[in-house]
Amino acid sequence: MTYEVWLPFHADDLDGLPEGPNYRFWNGEQDFPADPADCSFYVVPYMKGSDISVRPLAEMTSVQVVQTLSAGIDHVEPGLQLLPEGVKLCNARGVHDASTAELTLTLILSSLRGIPDFVRGQDSEEWRSGFRPALADKSVLIVGYGAVGSAIEDRLVPFELARVARVARSARETARGPVHPITALPELLPEADVVVLITPLTEQTKGLAGAEFLARMKDGALLVNVSRGGVVDTKALLAELESGRITAALDVTDPEPLPPGHPLWHAPGVLISPHVGGPTSAFFPRAKRLLGDQLNRFVNREPLRNVVLTTGS
Repeated sequence: MTYEVWLPFHADDLDGLPEGPNYRFWNGEQDFPADPADCSFYVVPYMKGSDISVRPLAEMTSVQVVQTLSAGIDHVEPGLQLLPEGVKLCNARGVHDASTAELTLTLILSSLRGIPDFVRGQDSEEWRSGFRPALADKSVLIVGYGAVGSAIEDRLVPFELARVARVARSARETARGPVHPITALPELLPEADVVVLITPLTEQTKGLAGAEFLARMKDGALLVNVSRGGVVDTKALLAELESGRITAALDVTDPEPLPPGHPLWHAPGVLISPHVGGPTSAFFPRAKRLLGDQLNRFVNREPLRNVVLTTGS
């Protein structure tokens, strides 16, 4: 049997692909590279948005695997009901751990040490010295302790923290200590100097960091969102920022992209990066290794990695 595989990279640029499938390049262009009905394995274009990601799904009547290049799957979820039963949806767990963890540390350190203010001072040739908080001796709470959350903790270890607390959907033990269930947030939030959000966006986590969540954060705490914008209630966050009670560092926003004139742009105490946790030089080698491994598994009928769900089950 000859498989049709749609890739957002040219097959010649990928090492280790199995021989046999017909590889079609499609990275969100208006015209499809072939009949979507013949596609067996669909690799979703990276960072092209939900409209493009789901556009071919209704016609993919023979597809067996949909593979995202992000850890999150919310951009393809609107099209899953268009697929036949038995299609495996796989995410890119592990691909973005290093780059997202790097950005998380960048946002934390930049916010605490006042780097945005230094840049503005440099632009206006002002020497803005002063006393700034350090990351050392701080308590950090990681909300969404999966692969990326663990990678973030790996990079926090050398900074002489007072404590790292971990939260996931359900409790478990790790080599570094306990992971608390999400129901423990009310008790953990008041103790944290830095709260990092790295949870997937689901019906359960949408608006998780709302007015009640934010009100429980201690005065002067820093909220860091490197997950999805919808995990935070923007209106509630604006109210806290404008009061000066907490600060925030956001790689993702709701809405996104943040439109001109939105009050979040100029809210006090906020640092915004334009959803750049994943797209770095670290992405391509890791994504290519994942695709080579997954496609060899697929052709050889071996269990796939990172299966998030199977349609119809």
